[in-house]
Amino acid sequence: MKISMAAWVALLVAVLVSCVSVGTAQGAKPSTATQVDSPEIRELQKVEDAWSTALNQRDQYGLELVLSPLYVDVASSGDISTRNQQVVGLLTQEDKTATTELRVITVRMLGDVAVANGAYTYTHKVGSGVVEEKGIFTHVFQRLHGNWVCLNAQRTLLREDAPGKARTKAKSQAELPFHIPLFSKGDKSDKADKSDKATKP
Repeated sequence: MKISMAAWVALLVAVLVSCVSVGTAQGAKPSTATQVDSPEIRELQKVEDAWSTALNQRDQYGLELVLSPLYVDVASSGDISTRNQQVVGLLTQEDKTATTELRVITVRMLGDVAVANGAYTYTHKVGSGVVEEKGIFTHVFQRLHGNWVCLNAQRTLLREDAPGKARTKAKSQAELPFHIPLFSKGDKSDKADKSDKATKP
């Protein structure tokens, strides 16, 4: 019995489709972001609380339990550091009154990896005054030997207006809502004024 090439292609496609459908049915469940008080948020909030406690009490061992040996930190200033650098920074920190508070807002579970997003408050001395910095963070955790450890952290500082300084919106002098450099009247008169000033002694 001779089978045509089209029949072989159809058979191959049918086998591939059935393999893919079986593989996706048995695969891991898709990740979902949890934004309410869920077991995932409570579980990772405990880890974040242990992290805050270790920072606030200058506890080297507590910090090492929370941070993976592969940990990479990207500070709000853009500085990058490792776990060992974080531990050394904790022990040599001059401001012993600095405090950190971390609050988890959302969690995405990806098997043994979790991505936590939240808000932080860092209170510390600057000169003779106390400054409270607020920002947001993203922490990537891995479940290792039944415990969550942080692999990567990134923080972004939220900008706040100075007290008593209201935002003022600059009023546009343009006739049109958009400023198109080659087509705007204002550009022609500005260029003419500049060229007159350049040619006059």
